[in-house]
Amino acid sequence: MLEKKLEKIVISPIEKIWFIVDHIPKGYVSSYGKIADLAGLPGRARYVSTALKRAPSSMALPWHRVINSQGRISFESKSQAYQTQMELLRLDGVQVNDGKISLSEYAWKPDLITLMFEIPF
Repeated sequence: MLEKKLEKIVISPIEKIWFIVDHIPKGYVSSYGKIADLAGLPGRARYVSTALKRAPSSMALPWHRVINSQGRISFESKSQAYQTQMELLRLDGVQVNDGKISLSEYAWKPDLITLMFEIPF
């Protein structure tokens, strides 16, 4: 009798973060901490920031959909990165008021199907 073996997908922590960020839908945001939790890296929110900085530009990750746990853009308000993130979020349909995003309205809450079948780790 032959048994099918389920192969475990081996993926690095940084690749897990990239994978999750790539799944944040247009019009939604997620926090660094939430992404760390989904990647199996609780308490590693700062690592999410590092992972995003290391992502090759060719990946075209929607990095702008990642904000801090207070619902704010983390860059300095006068920086170019802040302005770019704010503009990209607005183009996604996310309302940004003085660098603040309403998490009750725009937080990505992946459903059970997404968690079970689209995120393979």
